[in-house]
Amino acid sequence: MAKVHLWASLRRFADGQEVVEVEAATVGQMLDALERAHPGLAPAIKAGLSVAVDGEVIANNRAAPVKPDSEVYLLQRLKGG
Repeated sequence: MAKVHLWASLRRFADGQEVVEVEAATVGQMLDALERAHPGLAPAIKAGLSVAVDGEVIANNRAAPVKPDSEVYLLQRLKGG
């Protein structure tokens, strides 16, 4: 199961947990599993966020792999100027 780290303001939607575990093989499956397990996260996920898998920021690639031992961080969407 992938360990997904949530930023502080998202934790209230996951019973205060900083890290949640979900079964997923891709970033898209992970986001879908998070929404099912913690429906309160859905608005933030749908609004857009950044995902880092094992230290690499994944940009708009729901097919990017997530291994069972991957460390995943949800980040507020990174915006450039």
